[in-house]
Amino acid sequence: MSHTLEQFLADHPGRDLDRAGLSLHYIDEGTGEPVVMVHGNPSWSILFRRLIDDLRDSHRVVALDHIGCGLSAKPDDAAYDYTLESRVDDLELLMDRLGLDSGVTLVVHDWGGMIGLAAAARKPGRIARLIICNTAAFHKPAKKAMPWAIGVCRDSPLGAFLVQGLNAFVNGTAIIGCTKNRMGRDVRAAYAAPYDSWDHRRAVLRFVQDIPLRPSDRSYELVSWVESRLEAFREVPMLILWGMRDFVFDATFLEEWIERFPKAEVAKFAAAGHYLFEDEGPAVNARVREFLASSRVKERST
Repeated sequence: MSHTLEQFLADHPGRDLDRAGLSLHYIDEGTGEPVVMVHGNPSWSILFRRLIDDLRDSHRVVALDHIGCGLSAKPDDAAYDYTLESRVDDLELLMDRLGLDSGVTLVVHDWGGMIGLAAAARKPGRIARLIICNTAAFHKPAKKAMPWAIGVCRDSPLGAFLVQGLNAFVNGTAIIGCTKNRMGRDVRAAYAAPYDSWDHRRAVLRFVQDIPLRPSDRSYELVSWVESRLEAFREVPMLILWGMRDFVFDATFLEEWIERFPKAEVAKFAAAGHYLFEDEGPAVNARVREFLASSRVKERST
């Protein structure tokens, strides 16, 4: 076990929620205004470890591991439907069970943006603030080409073997996802630890396969629904933190966010990549603390 992983597990043992017989692992620490952190693929709650440490003395911090990820159960396809809708259901269930009905600051990264904003759109009254980090909650911008590596992983038997057989997506993202501070071997091992076998990498592959690009794709309609409801959050305080060297969620996605939310505060990190929290951890934490202190929580209707 890597030192980073050992320390993380010791500091944040977390809890488990029963999700129809499956274990959904989550961290729930501290008291005060709730901050809910939602990861994407192929990471897990360890992505937020520095932010959790920084906020748990002043806020209630919640971070889940999606089913199939991190310390959550890793069922087969018969036991769990690996789709966007299932992810949204899981997050909604967790917030319901934890009584997070209002005043929530939602922090989202990667596919966590679509999951988090979909859950928010179902019950917008929960959400007091949004912190958006290299993610999307809308269809791929027309001028953004699908990265070839994502396309191969999504649509070909070779890609499926690379992702599930060789763990190429987890290991590759750890290497190219940090463009300012190379992720050390110990940290890479911690990110990869939950994905140590063919069966334990199922979620990583299913996430990629579920990326909706065409109306016939299973999750396309849900993305359209979320996109159509983003207007409800135009007056919600929003902080956009963006690694400008992200190989997927690049400047075209950032431009879309800014166009949709012109009042948002924006912090661009020119040298940072997809794993913004690794490349710019202290600066990200400082910007988040500043935003939480300066933005008022408003009661909103459901």
